[in-house]
Amino acid sequence: MSLSKNQLKLITSLRKKKYRIATNLFIVEGIKVVNEFLNSTFELEQLFCIDASEYKDYEKCTIISEADLKKISNLTTPNNVVAIFKIPTTNFIEKEGLVLVLDEINDPGNLGAIIRLCDWFGIDQLICSKDTVDCYNAKVVQASMGSLTRVSIFYTDLEEYLKSTKKPTYATLMDGENVYKTTLPNNAILVMGNEANGISKTVLGLLDNTISIPRFGNLQQTESLNVATATAILLSEFRRLN
Repeated sequence: MSLSKNQLKLITSLRKKKYRIATNLFIVEGIKVVNEFLNSTFELEQLFCIDASEYKDYEKCTIISEADLKKISNLTTPNNVVAIFKIPTTNFIEKEGLVLVLDEINDPGNLGAIIRLCDWFGIDQLICSKDTVDCYNAKVVQASMGSLTRVSIFYTDLEEYLKSTKKPTYATLMDGENVYKTTLPNNAILVMGNEANGISKTVLGLLDNTISIPRFGNLQQTESLNVATATAILLSEFRRLN
């Protein structure tokens, strides 16, 4: 069976955020990641594959040719299946424990990696500024490798959120307190900033504490760490101490 023009138009349109918002749909690719979503609470809209043997129990499965798969895939080498899922509606209720906040993270690969880190370190709430890259961007979904099914992500006005919280807050800066000499609480908010500019001044002014990852190199010439790398180190330290 070949893709209809309307199906092709819908799937390719979901590469853009405005159409994902308009349709409340997003794309998932590859056997492993698709299976993660199929085994989660996400609702399947439609599934397209070149081999139906693995998906014969799904009524919404459509068999397509490899040529059609290449037309709808965002991957250089398409991986057998493309699925469309509905974007869930979630209401934010702040929980006890560590919460990660992202201030204008622009790179899809970084956001995807950070979502995986949240999953790894047991952070089930990720708060993003409204100008952070969309978590349903195909590159983010791919980079998160299924962790998006286990981490709740909320986009909000960070100033309003930080003013309302009672948790201690920690800003990640180049000149903050040495994280290895800081007592870190279990119930806290860790804020990571933009790849190029760091945490915005308005957000920074609302934060209680500053922390940094010290450089150990002899020359001290490395400007900074990648935001996902820095997030991994800091989440590990929060968890190690709690």
